[in-house]
Amino acid sequence: MRPANILLIHVDQHRFDCVGVNGYPVAHTPHLDRLAAEGVNFTHAFCPIAVCMPARTSLMTGCYATQHGCLVNDGVEGYRPAHGELPTLSRMLKQAGYWLGHVGKWGIGLDATPAALGFDVYVPASAYRAWRSGQGLPPPPRTNTWFGEVDDGITASQSAPAWGADHVIRLLAQAAGRRQPFFIRWDPEEPHLPSIVPEPFASLVKPDDVRPWPSFPDALLGKPIIQRQQLYSWGLDGWEWSHWAPVVARYLGVVSLIDSQVGRILAALDELGLTEETLVVYTSDHGDLCGAHGMLDKHYVMYDDVMRVPLLLRWPGRLPVGHVEDAFATAALDLATTFCVAAGVDVPPTFQGFNLVSLANGAPAPRTQVFGSYHGAQFGAYSQRMVRTRKWKYIWNATAEDELYCLTDDAGELHNLAADRTCAEILGRLRGDLMAWMAQTHDPLLNEWTRRQLLAGAKI
Repeated sequence: MRPANILLIHVDQHRFDCVGVNGYPVAHTPHLDRLAAEGVNFTHAFCPIAVCMPARTSLMTGCYATQHGCLVNDGVEGYRPAHGELPTLSRMLKQAGYWLGHVGKWGIGLDATPAALGFDVYVPASAYRAWRSGQGLPPPPRTNTWFGEVDDGITASQSAPAWGADHVIRLLAQAAGRRQPFFIRWDPEEPHLPSIVPEPFASLVKPDDVRPWPSFPDALLGKPIIQRQQLYSWGLDGWEWSHWAPVVARYLGVVSLIDSQVGRILAALDELGLTEETLVVYTSDHGDLCGAHGMLDKHYVMYDDVMRVPLLLRWPGRLPVGHVEDAFATAALDLATTFCVAAGVDVPPTFQGFNLVSLANGAPAPRTQVFGSYHGAQFGAYSQRMVRTRKWKYIWNATAEDELYCLTDDAGELHNLAADRTCAEILGRLRGDLMAWMAQTHDPLLNEWTRRQLLAGAKI
């Protein structure tokens, strides 16, 4: 069988619930909904780390951040690139005869150029500004840096997502004329805040129609103080939902703009005769708080708002149609493995993921838990580890209070039960599970002192 063509649409900070089929009432995503209807919707997919560069490096290397070594974004205290000797997905596909193209945000923490990693064509996101200037268009507005603006100097067809989709469609047309399989990935910088969006998408969602997230409001009582500090760090102290509703509405407008471009790309696959032989994937590096728990962005927390991601796969004849798969997936790691299998490439022993195609076709669920880590951001270093089951989430904060949430009773993760004596048994069990995962992944934070914390529950 001919190796699959692979088209990966990998956006930045798209919340799981902001896809129409995933339940948010005013999320207008007909083309993503089409992907779900024609393929598989993985409803319990999580990122291994909710930070751009480490998450993207996990997709490239197939392993957790503590294994590949890129723990934070560049420009942040403690940044270092991933270990250069690790096998990478792109190089493996290149060696297998694939033609590779990358459009948009790079954000991969490896000390190597796209060409050195096997990409034949690379169109950086930064080229959009030059294109926009060359078209005589004004630069994007930046007067309200984090909370969004209407980009009234352009039409939707002149937006960054449309420009990126134009390049993807161009690469698909080039690939259609070649005799080799292709791997093309599109990494828009959106819907990452700030949500700068043109009409008609800027007005598509009305602020009055935006309902609060289940996690809003959150008094942040009994939780690490750094969460309350973030309200001050971002200038959000005292914000009500009336402040957040316009921000969320613009965010949803950007999601819809991306969705419209996904529709164009799916139409191009049909027109080029590539649909039947192409595995299409839509996912995100991580989610976005966007007002959840009253906070912005994704830092110093491991709530589902940032850890859970959309994950849609379509592969005609190889994946079931309209299937909802609720088994746990660790999106970045599982996609790296899945792409290897789809390409007929041996999966390297360093890859930690599972084949999503097999899972969707009835293979036993390989996980009863998902794990994740966090290591800090522009406000400083901060170590967290997470284990999540269907019912429980435990977050070990190495230098602050631990967190324990009962997800079946508290979907918004508002009530920290770590100090509740009635939860001592489950807390101890999850700490043991987390320590075992840290040992398995050779987490450098696991030492004689932290083992004592976890084993003995030696926490304030």
